[in-house]
Amino acid sequence: MDQMKIGSFLKELRKEKGMTQEQLADILHVNNRTISRWENANTMPDFDIMIELAKLYDVSIEELLKGERTEIMEKQTEQTLYNIAEYTNNEKERLMRNQRFFAWVGVAAWLIFLGLKIAGLDETGFTEQIASFAAGIAFAMSIIMVIYSSKQISRISEVKKKALKIQN
Repeated sequence: MDQMKIGSFLKELRKEKGMTQEQLADILHVNNRTISRWENANTMPDFDIMIELAKLYDVSIEELLKGERTEIMEKQTEQTLYNIAEYTNNEKERLMRNQRFFAWVGVAAWLIFLGLKIAGLDETGFTEQIASFAAGIAFAMSIIMVIYSSKQISRISEVKKKALKIQN
């Protein structure tokens, strides 16, 4: 897979449609710098965006991945790519749900800590232990979010890489 070739092809297709990067970005609900990064081969669109681009430009996903117009893609290959896109989206949604959970637990713990601190109850007795525990939970949730999200993101990336190698 030649990322430079794909970027040039994406730019060519966009221009064939008579669109600016800003117009395409509005259609795809992304930033126009994102379009520029794709066309300059700095990054690649996610599979779900590739599907939208293929429909918009009236080309196959395989053509987008090869960076050139080719014969019609086999239905099985196309279905595999759709399945990968669906898997990726499902994984992203699950990741976001879990991150929101960790974030809300962390926020709640910080609010408990701050409430006790403001009330001056964080310096003595049982409430001191609660405040310390809440601060520890808040800190732990922050660390867990970072570790969890980086693990999940690398897992999604690996699935994409394996799928692209299979398709080439």
